[in-house]
Amino acid sequence: MPLTSWKDPFLMKPSPWTSLSAPHGQIEVPTGLFIGGEWRVASNNNTFEVQNPADETVIAAVADASPEDALEALSVATSVQKEWGATTTRHRSNILRRAYDLLIERKEDIAWVMSSEMGKPLAEARGEVQVSADYIQWYSEQVPQQRGGYSDAPNGGYKIITTHQPVGPSYLVTPWNFPLSMGARKAGAALAAGCTVLIKPAALTPLSTHMFVQLLHEAGVPEGALHLITTSSASRQSKALMSRPTLRKISFTGSTAVGTTLLKQAADHVMASSMELGGNGPFVVLSDADPVEAASGAVVAKFRNAGQVCVAANRIIVEKSVAPAFREAFLAKVAQLKIGPGTEEGVDIGPLVDENQRNNVRKLLEDAIGQGAVVLAGGETAPGAGYFLPPTVVANASLDSAIATNEIFGPIASIYEAESDDQAIEIANGTPFGLVSYLYTRDINKAIQAAERLESGMVGINRPVVADPAAPFGGIKASGLGKEGGHSGIEEYQIEKYIALTV
Repeated sequence: MPLTSWKDPFLMKPSPWTSLSAPHGQIEVPTGLFIGGEWRVASNNNTFEVQNPADETVIAAVADASPEDALEALSVATSVQKEWGATTTRHRSNILRRAYDLLIERKEDIAWVMSSEMGKPLAEARGEVQVSADYIQWYSEQVPQQRGGYSDAPNGGYKIITTHQPVGPSYLVTPWNFPLSMGARKAGAALAAGCTVLIKPAALTPLSTHMFVQLLHEAGVPEGALHLITTSSASRQSKALMSRPTLRKISFTGSTAVGTTLLKQAADHVMASSMELGGNGPFVVLSDADPVEAASGAVVAKFRNAGQVCVAANRIIVEKSVAPAFREAFLAKVAQLKIGPGTEEGVDIGPLVDENQRNNVRKLLEDAIGQGAVVLAGGETAPGAGYFLPPTVVANASLDSAIATNEIFGPIASIYEAESDDQAIEIANGTPFGLVSYLYTRDINKAIQAAERLESGMVGINRPVVADPAAPFGGIKASGLGKEGGHSGIEEYQIEKYIALTV
């Protein structure tokens, strides 16, 4: 249904909204800050524009929070923390369950807005809304089932009791490439744990998060427990918030460079931190793999969301005996991908999120070609509006080149040949990053042995997608610390308290 039904006069006061036209009707989207249970303009009345990357048109102007706005939100969140943290797990579970129902009900509206502001194909946007709902459902089911511990001390004389308490006000910084699911994965866990929440979405794609926050408000998250503080200056806002000891948790998804800065700021107040940072994911095809099956998986792992995925296949490493068959099948499947505006049905590859992102990806391609890489498909950008880059495949890039050592974050696949299965694993591990690895083989023993050798927090064996609400998501080395989802997702926002009871 159109989102006009969101403007319930009994829930809201007059506030900033915008109207977007979709084939199924007008969609009303809030564009203000959400502080203390109300949508409002920024205190300085500043705004910034949100652009459709498919045609470069401006689709909305969003409130641009000042650091003072963010600090006000933190003050309210701090004052409400004790009350919200004392609510029952069943109460919080019921709120999240209502949020799940609303996400499913409004899937088409949210998907259209997401595709318009980010560029991803509608089919992928619908899938993201569903995954976001699945995360909310998972947390709603997990939090009432959390258990503490009660046992005898090994030497007797007292009891060991453990319980969970919310860590406190939490600052959630989400990326532009998955604007809804990253917010749902973080906010769902934090709210389930009993933490008050401040969300800062990426300035490029804030509207999906605006819709999500309104939905959580309607589901019953009380005034003051949830805040949205959009800003065009993330560094100024984060520095102001991180300087306050009342903020007790930072969860960030983004670049390793920004993550390390936030960790340094968090150190001043020994703040709990979760970081999902950069990746350089290898896609390893061993000598016994089915090359056609591996090629199908590689297309998904590489080109989903136009390659703008932290867990995208960054380096496709193929053992030389299966390389020719893999390359033939891979190029045939890449040639079938349709490029165009994400809001058009049937599109596989939408635009990159903005001009800077496209330029960054082009530079990686040009550098690889300059060092001897061969372009097997794509490479040329069509003229016209929109930040499009066709699906591109290169081979023979140097392992020292920028395209091999940096996160590509675009629709360029770089293929490397390995002399042996062992060398393929060595190449895969030759990076400071360790978020995800993909592995294709038909031998279960090889699969387990290679998975244990791969230096990453996650490994997908014969499958190109690893994220699941029931599984812990996170990396090692320069790719971050902490987990999201799974049984540990809620615990990232809790303190495990130990109580020694003499009996």
